[in-house]
Amino acid sequence: MGEPAPGHPTGPRPSTTPRPSHAATAGAITSAAAVRTFIIRTDGAARGNPGPASLGAVLIEYSSPDSRRPDARPIATVSEYLGVQTNNVAEYTGVLRALALAEELGAQAVDLLLDSKLIVEQVNGRWKVKDAKMIPLHAEAKARLARFGRWSATHVPRAQNKQADALCNQAIDRALAGGDRVVVTRPR
Repeated sequence: MGEPAPGHPTGPRPSTTPRPSHAATAGAITSAAAVRTFIIRTDGAARGNPGPASLGAVLIEYSSPDSRRPDARPIATVSEYLGVQTNNVAEYTGVLRALALAEELGAQAVDLLLDSKLIVEQVNGRWKVKDAKMIPLHAEAKARLARFGRWSATHVPRAQNKQADALCNQAIDRALAGGDRVVVTRPR
């Protein structure tokens, strides 16, 4: 597989220039505008490690003019309480839930903008997965990513991931107060 696309979490994105990235076929280049593409921001949280844990994810249409802005309006979100887990399990689970929702919504390509350097480096193959709990989550993430014609995973600062972080906190607070464990919003 080729190297992932370089991240440009802020600033203009190319409108007609194809970006190289991971693809189902090695060396493939695809224009994000030609296929349904989502920008995905996810986060995982654990109050204590392990402790009460949750995930948050926002899916944003790539074609939206502000899609790479941290405050871009999502078309779908996930806020889920996970019970007692580690932060890394919550982070990976957030990616998995977001990828499943993107697939459900017909995405053909995804650009992950994550504040978890661990996940970014592992899915890009630059870091090994050493923790036994992470091995099946990593394998599932790679399998899900392979279903897309193109994908990239880029590390972004935590400050650029506030929407997903807020969904994590909402999930824990909601569940501990006796509310729904999972809230998913989808386009109408």
